[in-house]
Amino acid sequence: MNFDRCNLFYLVILIDFFYMDIQKILTNDELILNPLRLEDFDVLFAIASDKLLWEQHPNRDRYKREVFEVFFEGAIQSKGAYSIIEKESGSIIGSSRYYDLNIEKNEIKIGYTFIARTHWGKGINQSLKRMMLEYIFQFVDNVIFHIGEQNIRSQKSIEKIGAKDIAREEVSYFGELPKLNVVYKIEKEAFIKDVMGV
Repeated sequence: MNFDRCNLFYLVILIDFFYMDIQKILTNDELILNPLRLEDFDVLFAIASDKLLWEQHPNRDRYKREVFEVFFEGAIQSKGAYSIIEKESGSIIGSSRYYDLNIEKNEIKIGYTFIARTHWGKGINQSLKRMMLEYIFQFVDNVIFHIGEQNIRSQKSIEKIGAKDIAREEVSYFGELPKLNVVYKIEKEAFIKDVMGV
């Protein structure tokens, strides 16, 4: 790539953001996103051990401790993972993360999200993703989501906030075998116009 001075300055900001600043505490009216800590493991595994949580997911055995340990290790290593906290109760109800910054494409991925089944059907996932998008679009122009081909529930949820189905792709999640995923994309300009009403 060839960079002029302006693009080089922007590149430095992106790199600094990804390696230093990505895990700022984020909040909205319903949720708090706290940077993931090792001590969050037990609470998150208690949620993840619900077998039905992964029913439509391409990696359906994450309810097993040894599999979830690998999942959690990947979350810690990503340096972009969060615990999702319900403001009203102060309880951890799930996790999500930013990962795979692509500077050339000016994009990042959001995913590895799971939310306790007790909080399904309450708009939590849409609230979470909007908050994460509002923050990350200060730094990138595109966000990618990988969602299992059979995970219709998550596909419908992400489509509600304007994500567009752009491809099918074999995806190897951290420490797991490749599985077919639907690739969704949200562009900053469309998100601001369609979702935030600007």
